Amino acid sequence: MAWDEWERLKSRAAERQSAGMRLNQLEPGGGAPAPERYGDLRVGQADLARIGRKAFGLYNDLWDKGRRAVPSSESAAGALSRSGFALGGGLRQVATRWDEQMASLREACAHISNHMTVSTKLHAGDDHYVHGLISGIDTLDAGFDERVGAPGRPNPVYGAGGGKGGR
Repeated sequence: MAWDEWERLKSRAAERQSAGMRLNQLEPGGGAPAPERYGDLRVGQADLARIGRKAFGLYNDLWDKGRRAVPSSESAAGALSRSGFALGGGLRQVATRWDEQMASLREACAHISNHMTVSTKLHAGDDHYVHGLISGIDTLDAGFDERVGAPGRPNPVYGAGGGKGGR
């Protein structure tokens, strides 16, 4: 990449910066913003609960309705095999494979349903943890910024003691 190309890319990025997401900006008054005050990816408990209910409903329907053909297919496969038809073995294989696939699909639905039940709690905990980290970084960063206080005045981050390291 040539230097002039790099400069063009930097100027384009600067022009778009106002519409972009900023991670390095504090709200007025200091401190990191609360998790619910930033970002554009949002999901509520009601959304997750609705997905979980649909997955659970599909799980039940697959058990109740998706397996209806299995017993009769296995019975027909046995009768065909006893009568000497090769189709009996094929029908048994289809019924067995169908049952295996239904079990796999039911397991996936149960996994989705269970996951939706705990997602909000987990993500809320993650948001709280990240917010705490960012708040701690803000405080630490302010301590290293000599420009926080007025020129010639002690940095207020260090408290009433006056200076860094007891100087």
